[in-house]
Amino acid sequence: MADSPGDRLVSRGTGAEKFFGDRLGLAERYASALATSGVERGLIGPREVPRLWERHLLNCAAIVELIGPDVRLVDVGSGAGLPGIVVAIARPDLEVTLVEPLLRRVTWLAEVVESLELANVTVHRSRAEEAARDGLQFDVATARAVASLGQLTLWSLPLVRPGGELLALKGASAAVELADSTEVLRAHGAVSWDVVVCGEDLLPEPTTVVRVGKSTSPERSLSRKQRGGAKNRRRR
Repeated sequence: MADSPGDRLVSRGTGAEKFFGDRLGLAERYASALATSGVERGLIGPREVPRLWERHLLNCAAIVELIGPDVRLVDVGSGAGLPGIVVAIARPDLEVTLVEPLLRRVTWLAEVVESLELANVTVHRSRAEEAARDGLQFDVATARAVASLGQLTLWSLPLVRPGGELLALKGASAAVELADSTEVLRAHGAVSWDVVVCGEDLLPEPTTVVRVGKSTSPERSLSRKQRGGAKNRRRR
């Protein structure tokens, strides 16, 4: 027997209406796309379908409390659009760019964005480091299940404008990864970092985020090699 609307509401969890408000219908359509074509085309594993809301959509939606109004956000290694599409649905005031290098994922993302009529989302096919070399800059970068924090810093911070932030969704390893990555963070212009827990009042398993703040000084935001090159150019 098919689930009733009430059954589906329970399966979403108590945080769904809080996070998505009057855009909950869009979130449901996105969840349906993940559970159908997303599985068929290898964007998400079939075992994840029963826990799409708790483990994926609500886990991602919880980070919106860390994001200010009207910012430009890049989702690095967007994959199936987690957290980028979720954030764009929950926060239509944001301008969201999904950066993803694999064509089959980019194709699926573009189809979903068009189907949901998400006017605040752009899909950009490239690696993060290529996007940075192209001069793309954002107020906030997000990433989930992409790489270790150290590697993610190398890829993501160059996309963040001076004074912006990286929000890396992590699990129980967040504090350990952060402790192991402080030298890399400093070398790439980070001036602050902490571990933040989101959605404690709404989720059975709150979302753990490593929040990294980038220096407001463009000079400090360059790598050591880049700083040396910049100094040499000024001497000429």
